[in-house]
Amino acid sequence: MKKFINRTNELNMLKKQYMQDEAAFVVIYGRRRIGKSTLIQEFCRDKKCISFLATEENEMENRNAFKTKVANALDNTLLMSSNLDRWEPIFDCIAQYCETAEERLVVVLDEFQYLGKANPAFPSILMSIWDEKLKDKNIMLILCGSLINMMTTQVLSYDSPLYGRRTAQKKLQQIAFKHYHEFMPELTIEEQIERYAVTGGVPKYIELFHKQGDIYEAIQDNVLDNSSFLYEEPEFLLRKEVSEVGSYFSILKTIAAGNHKLGNISSALNVKQSGLSKYLATLCELDILEREVPITEENPEKSKRGLYFIKDNFIRFWFRFVFPYRDLLETGQEDFVLQKLKQSFIENHVSYIYENVCREIVWDMNGNGVMFSRVGRWWNKDTKIDIVAYDSGGEDILFGECKYSKNPKGIEVLADLKEKARDVEWNKGNRKEHYVIFSKSGFTTELLERAEKDKSIILVDKLDYVMK
Repeated sequence: MKKFINRTNELNMLKKQYMQDEAAFVVIYGRRRIGKSTLIQEFCRDKKCISFLATEENEMENRNAFKTKVANALDNTLLMSSNLDRWEPIFDCIAQYCETAEERLVVVLDEFQYLGKANPAFPSILMSIWDEKLKDKNIMLILCGSLINMMTTQVLSYDSPLYGRRTAQKKLQQIAFKHYHEFMPELTIEEQIERYAVTGGVPKYIELFHKQGDIYEAIQDNVLDNSSFLYEEPEFLLRKEVSEVGSYFSILKTIAAGNHKLGNISSALNVKQSGLSKYLATLCELDILEREVPITEENPEKSKRGLYFIKDNFIRFWFRFVFPYRDLLETGQEDFVLQKLKQSFIENHVSYIYENVCREIVWDMNGNGVMFSRVGRWWNKDTKIDIVAYDSGGEDILFGECKYSKNPKGIEVLADLKEKARDVEWNKGNRKEHYVIFSKSGFTTELLERAEKDKSIILVDKLDYVMK
């Protein structure tokens, strides 16, 4: 579980920045446990690097710790023995080292937001240090942070003193499902999907779930046990980012219960729709929620058909199966809660995540007999289609159905999909239709024979090709 998985694009970005002629100023941010520090460690493995992890201590403690790190890395006894009340002398030593060093120096300020929290003027201090001491040196400065709101305010926003200094930035996302088997190659696709439905693509969560063979045992040990690592994780994540945790919890609980329309959310909470806007926007910015519209909508931002879904698999799971039973779990009734969970875990959670996995996998079909530039869900008042993929500048359109159930799927599923496709008006009468059906349990002989004759029909069972 300690091996480095994926992040090819992110590593390539860092390598490109390292190889450029000018000084590099890179910002890497994203939610906790997502693998930012691991990515940077992998990148710095064969490089001269000073990596400093800021803490929530005061500015003086952080400055002294950074001074010690730099002094040890550069073998600077004078700096080590100095008593400093400013940051500039430390960076003076770094700048002097870079003047004569043949190899580029990488300096990492991890959990950068704590430096700005300890001293709100620190971004301004670093701006001056960069402009006056570092920007012309053979250096690569990496600012890394896990509190998205604070990193945006302190580093990325137009109002930040550091705005315009960065040469690259990357918001780290969760690992895609198609790389999940690299963590647990011994598991079947079905077992991987069940785990992914809880852990999502968060490496730390995946590592925890790797230790148990049974998904329910893993859930009980790592989530339902009130002393476990993940028992209070959503509360911890939100408390670090927002001040009104209770309001955000109420919204997430309401959406997890099946209220996706803004009107339904506001009615359930007895709050005006306008009063929800800032909360929903913040949750989307934190990658916890996402607003979706039918994929064929030409102006998504203006669409009145938007629905809100919990984007993060673990948070969706937690609000569906943990939060409503906190009182029982606090009194040690894990077994009872686990039994309740087992009754609907597959039908009400895993099957939903399976749809997301299938939409992700559809992108790998692009160019294989069908061309498309957009993939998503589609719905109207009466009809819902799991997957619609189309070429906005062409004529190809793909309709898909995802079935995570025990029985093989037959010709009636294809007939139903074709019927629902008639409701989609996009390029009607001048389009080339294709159909894909995903089924965990395979297909009937009749449907297999139909697909063999009709190349517009694609059947995918067990997602085995994802492993290739």
